[in-house]
Amino acid sequence: MSLSTAMFTGLTGLDVHSRQLDVISNNISNSNTPGFKSSRSLFETQLSDTLSRGTGPDGDSGGTLPSQIGLGVDFGGTQRDHTNGSIQPTGVKTHMALEGDGFFALRQGNNSLYTRNGTFDLNSNNKLVAPNGGVVQGYGIDDNFNVERGALEDITIPLGDLTVAEATRNVSLDGNLNASGPTATRGAEINSQALNDATTGAAATAASQLTDLEDAGSGASLFSTGDVITLKGAEKGGKSIGTFKFEVGPTNTSGADDNGETLGDFTAFLDDVMGIDDTVDGAGVSVDGSTGGIRIDGNFGEVNDIALESPDITSDGAPAQPFLFNKAESANGESVRTNFVAYDSLGTPITVDLSLVQSSKGPTGTTWRYYAESLDDTDLERSLGNGTVQFDTFGRLSSVTGQQVQIDRTGTGAVDPLSINLDFKEESFTALTDTASSVAAVNRDGSPVGTLDSFSIGEDGTINGAFSNGLTRPLGQVSLATFTNPEGLVEVGANMFEVGPNSGIPVQVEPQSMGGGRVVPGAIELSNVDLSEEFVSLISANTGYSASSRVIRTSEELIQQLLAIAQ
Repeated sequence: MSLSTAMFTGLTGLDVHSRQLDVISNNISNSNTPGFKSSRSLFETQLSDTLSRGTGPDGDSGGTLPSQIGLGVDFGGTQRDHTNGSIQPTGVKTHMALEGDGFFALRQGNNSLYTRNGTFDLNSNNKLVAPNGGVVQGYGIDDNFNVERGALEDITIPLGDLTVAEATRNVSLDGNLNASGPTATRGAEINSQALNDATTGAAATAASQLTDLEDAGSGASLFSTGDVITLKGAEKGGKSIGTFKFEVGPTNTSGADDNGETLGDFTAFLDDVMGIDDTVDGAGVSVDGSTGGIRIDGNFGEVNDIALESPDITSDGAPAQPFLFNKAESANGESVRTNFVAYDSLGTPITVDLSLVQSSKGPTGTTWRYYAESLDDTDLERSLGNGTVQFDTFGRLSSVTGQQVQIDRTGTGAVDPLSINLDFKEESFTALTDTASSVAAVNRDGSPVGTLDSFSIGEDGTINGAFSNGLTRPLGQVSLATFTNPEGLVEVGANMFEVGPNSGIPVQVEPQSMGGGRVVPGAIELSNVDLSEEFVSLISANTGYSASSRVIRTSEELIQQLLAIAQ
C-alpha cells in the first residue's frame, strides 16, 4: 500500500512540474512581447495521511508530535507580475508606453478590454486602434477644443480632415505721431448743384422723392423708378472708396447694394459707403437746407480727404451724370493711415483701415482721434467708430478711449459681430516732434482656416494637433484604467485583459493622476520577463520533474522485488 502511495505522490510531482514548465515556457516565449507581464507558478501541498495527531505533555510525558505522511503536491495556480517593463523608444507618434499602474482602455465591439501594449496606429477612419482592432478610449473635446472629461469615447485624430480658424480679438499698434504737425480743423466739403422738388416747386428736402428731383438750373428731371445709380471712382485719402449701386424705387430688383425712394435715403447711402463717421467733426452727408443740394462733410485729417467729381456718380437713366459736384474745402491736419487684416470665427480675412488725426494740442500734451472702417463689414456702413489717443507733454501715451471696434458679420455664419480690441502699446507708442507720423499693426491674434497637419501626445495623455495655420489645439486625451487588484484581471489573448471576479471594477483616471502613471509618447513598454530568472526556474522544474520520475521508478522497482519474493 505504501509503495502505491509513493508512486501516486511522485505522479503529482510530475504533474505540477510539467505545469511549471508550461508557465516558464510561456514567459520565455513572450520575452519580446510588448507590455507582457510574466507569471510564476504556485505550488501547495495536497492532503496528508494523518497517523496520529500527537499528544500534549503531562506529568509523566513530554508529549508526542503529529505523525503525518504527505500525499503529494498540488498546483495552486499562477501569480502574474505587474511590475513595469523597460521603456524602448520607437519614434512612432501613435506608440505609447506607461510608467505606473494604469492600463489603456479599449473598446472592441461591445466589450471593454485593457492592455499595457501601446503599439497603436491610426485606421482608415482616423481612429487610434490596437493591433487586434480594439479602439483606444479617452476623452473628447467640445466645440471650443476644450477636453470634456466625462463619458469615454473613441480617440480620433482626423489628419487632413479637421480644420480650425480663430477669430481676431486683439490687435497691437505701435509707432510715432508727429506732434509738431498742424492740428486738424476741417474735413472735406463737397456740394452738388441746387436741387428742386417738382411737387412743391421749392428746394428739395430729405423727404423729397428721387423721382421728383429736378436740376434747379435746367429744370431737368433726374431719376425714374428703377434707375440704378452707381458710385465709382471716388477716393478717400487717395484710396478708392469702391463701387456701389443704389436703385431708385421702393423695391430692389437689380441686385444693387441698396435702394430707396427719397433723397434722404440716397444721402444715407453715401454716408455709409464713404465711411464717414457722422458722430464727430460735424461730418456726414446731408441735404442743404437752402439749395436742396447734396452736401458732403468729411472727417478731419488729410488722410480722410474725399475726392468726388461729377463723373463718379452715374445713372443708367437720363441724365447719365445726375449730379454736378463742387469741392469747397479740403480736409487738413496731421494724420496717418494704416491697415491690418483680421479674421472672423470662420477664418475669413477682413481688412480694417485705421487713421489717426491730430485733433488738439495744448499744455497737457496732444490728442489724436482715430477712425476705423472696413469694406468687409457686411452692412453698407463701413465706418466702425472712433476713439481718442492722449499723449502727455513728453510724448508718452497716457490714455485711450473707445478701444473696441465691432465689425458686422450678419449672414456669413460667423460670430456676429466680430469685436476687436485695439491695443496701443503704452511703452513704445509715442507722439514726438519732427518725426514723420508712422503707425503699424505689430501684432495680432486670430488665424485663417488651417488643416490638421500633425499631432503630438503629452505625458498627461493629451493629444495636441498642429494645424497648417500655426494653431495648436487639443484633439482629446487618452484615459487610463486602474484596478484594486490587477492580478485578478483575466487574460483573453492578444495582450488584452478583461475584468475578472477578483480584479475590482475599472476606475477611469487621467494619466499622471490617482496612480495611473504617466504616458511616454513614441515608445513601448517591453516585456518584464527576466530570462536569467526563467532559466534558473527551468533548471529547478527540470530537477523536480526528474526527481519525481525517480520516485515512481524506485517505487516500481520495489514492487517488482516484492512480486519476485512472492513467486
